[in-house]
Amino acid sequence: MPGTPHPVLPGTRPDTRTGTGVRRRIASALAGLGLLAATVIAAAPAQAGTAQAAATDPVAAAKALAAPLVPGANNWSCRPSAAHPRPVVLVHGTFANGSVNWLPIAPTLAAEGYCVFALTYGEQPGIPILRAIAPVPDSARQLATFVDGVLAATGAAKADLVGHSQGGGLTPRYYLKFEGGAAKVHTLVGLAPSNHGTTLLGLATLAQSIPGAMDIVGSACPACADQVVGSDVLTRLNAGGDTVPGVSYTVIYTRYDEVVTPYRTQALSGPDVHNVLVQDLCPANSPDHVLMAFDPVVRHEIRHALDPAHVGEADCWANVTG
Repeated sequence: MPGTPHPVLPGTRPDTRTGTGVRRRIASALAGLGLLAATVIAAAPAQAGTAQAAATDPVAAAKALAAPLVPGANNWSCRPSAAHPRPVVLVHGTFANGSVNWLPIAPTLAAEGYCVFALTYGEQPGIPILRAIAPVPDSARQLATFVDGVLAATGAAKADLVGHSQGGGLTPRYYLKFEGGAAKVHTLVGLAPSNHGTTLLGLATLAQSIPGAMDIVGSACPACADQVVGSDVLTRLNAGGDTVPGVSYTVIYTRYDEVVTPYRTQALSGPDVHNVLVQDLCPANSPDHVLMAFDPVVRHEIRHALDPAHVGEADCWANVTG
C-alpha cells in the first residue's frame, strides 16, 4: 500500500548502519572456516589427481573437487526432475570454500527438488585452508572438470551455475567463454560478482574479514591480481562484450558492497541479462559483500532466477525464508 513502510526482515538492518551488526554477522558466517579447515586440507591430495582421473572417469574427477559437509549437496545419485531438469552447481568466492559459502543456499535448493552440487577450487601449493586464490584460468578449468562430472552423473544436458564474488563473475564467465562452458550452461546467477574488477583496497577489505588471508594477499593470491581493475584476465574476458550467446545471466548485487567497488560495476551488459539491485527489491535490506550468500531476500531471488515461471521476484513481502 502507498506509504506503508517496508518491514525489516530477520537478519537485516535499516539503512542507518552502525557497522556492529555487519561485523557480528561476518564473524558468525566465517566461524565455520576454522572448523572445516581439517576437512578441506584432507581433501587437497585428492584434488591433486583431478587431471589424471578426468582422463578416464569424469565423475571421479568431479568427486575429487566436491566440497565436503555441504547440507543437501553432492548427492551423486540425484537425477533431475521434470520440474527442475538442470543440476545447480555452486561456485564459492575468493578465500572461501564450498563448505562454508553455501550453508544456507544449498539445503534451500535441495529441499525444492534441485540436484545441488558444490565444489572447492583454486588451491595454491603451500597455502592452507584458503581457496579460490589460484589464477582464474586454472580455476575455470577446475570448474569445467566439475561441471563435466555433474552432467555425466546426472544425465543432464546442461547445468545452472550460482556463484558468489569471484565464483559468480570471473571464474564462471572465463569458463563460459574460453573453456567450452557456453554449450553446457543454461543460467549463471552471480551474487556480488567481480565482473569488471575491483580495487586492491576492496580485496584487502575482504581479506581482513578472514583470518590469515591478509598475510598472503600481496604474494600468493594470483586470483586477487586477476580481479584488480585493468588486469590482463579481465581485459581478455570482457573484450567483445560481457556475455556469450545462449546463456542467461542474472546479477544480484547490493549498494553496500565494500569489496567489489563501485558496486554498479558488477552489472553486466548484453542480451538475456538481468541486473538486480537488492535495495530495489527491498529498500530496508542491506547485506554487504560477504552476507550476500546468507541473505534471505537474495536466497529468494536466486530461486526466481533459476525458475522465473514458478517463483516470483523477491520483495520485502515475499516468502524469503526458503
